[in-house]
Amino acid sequence: MKFTELRYQDPATRTYLGSPSIVRLTNGDLLATHDYFGPGCPRNHEAEEHLTSLYRSCDGGRSWVNVGHIANAYWSTLFTLGDAVYLIGTSQQYGSIVIRRSTDGGNTWSHPRDDKSGLLFRGGPYRTPPNYHCAPVPVLLHEGRLYRAFEDNVPCDWPRNFYSLVISAPADADLLDAANWTMSERLRFYPSWLPADREMVERVGWLEGNAVRGPEGTLWNVLRLNARFKDGRSLWNKAAMVRISDDGRHLHFDPRTGIINLPGGHSKFTIRLDPAHSLYLALSNGVADPDYPTNRSVLSLYKSPDLRHWEHCAVLLADDSLPAAKSAEMVGFQYVDWQFDGNDIIYLVRTAYGGAHNFHDANRITFHRIKDYARLL
Repeated sequence: MKFTELRYQDPATRTYLGSPSIVRLTNGDLLATHDYFGPGCPRNHEAEEHLTSLYRSCDGGRSWVNVGHIANAYWSTLFTLGDAVYLIGTSQQYGSIVIRRSTDGGNTWSHPRDDKSGLLFRGGPYRTPPNYHCAPVPVLLHEGRLYRAFEDNVPCDWPRNFYSLVISAPADADLLDAANWTMSERLRFYPSWLPADREMVERVGWLEGNAVRGPEGTLWNVLRLNARFKDGRSLWNKAAMVRISDDGRHLHFDPRTGIINLPGGHSKFTIRLDPAHSLYLALSNGVADPDYPTNRSVLSLYKSPDLRHWEHCAVLLADDSLPAAKSAEMVGFQYVDWQFDGNDIIYLVRTAYGGAHNFHDANRITFHRIKDYARLL
């Protein structure tokens, strides 16, 4: 399999690579980030995972150089506004919500030391609430306002106690000033919201939501839905749609209509609107046969006209190194972040391939390009 590698991490270090994010700057450079997890990874004074690394490409992704590292930045998303580039996420695993700004193309960054410099919503020490959580999910600009999904895990127990929330701010405000940001109410998922035949399910939760504008202008948070049955089976290809009020303060979920079929909805996915074709696109790990799950060893492109009805377009990545059953255990193309890039789509992948401990514990961050993506729609 061919790919461009930003980073390789020897699995012997027991340090794994996560949370890729990518953006194109106004000067044409590509900027990318990822963080580290696992028992051997760098940790801060609270023994929490917290380190992000930054990379730049000046040739469209064909080659990359490490620009530096950012401490106390985790699960973070890169986005641009004007000539500035921002990095928003948490300060550590289950930390505070923080944002940083760079005005020199990512060479140097502001530091969120207080509520005037990027410390937006303070988390508790270690696993004392609030325990803010997220992934490199999209930052949505809608009618002059920015929206971004987070969760609060109270008490900290993955995935059962995730409360969905959204933060938002006027796009023309000082985004480093916490006073300009609004946090919505928090909404928990209850197992009783699943269909009646799922009553034997356990370890249910929603997380890693995508703020997206619906076809009628309605704002939604489309969340990964994780559920596992008592016999060890998983609930595949389901996601949840939570309505966001325009002012970003209120959330509403209707269990009768809010659980949707979304291929790969059981794992982290990224949804973006393609205005050129009036379609929503997602790169995700859809499972074609629930009795023979591929976990995350197959990555595909999907399309939808309305966020609720999804159609497979193409397989983008599939393992070519192992038998299928073994591949599902050992290979992962996951946690993808992607952007439109002219007629192409560029995407960054948390990749477990060629010697990883398992499909989850990624040993590579890889860059890929879909040339002329419209031919696949």
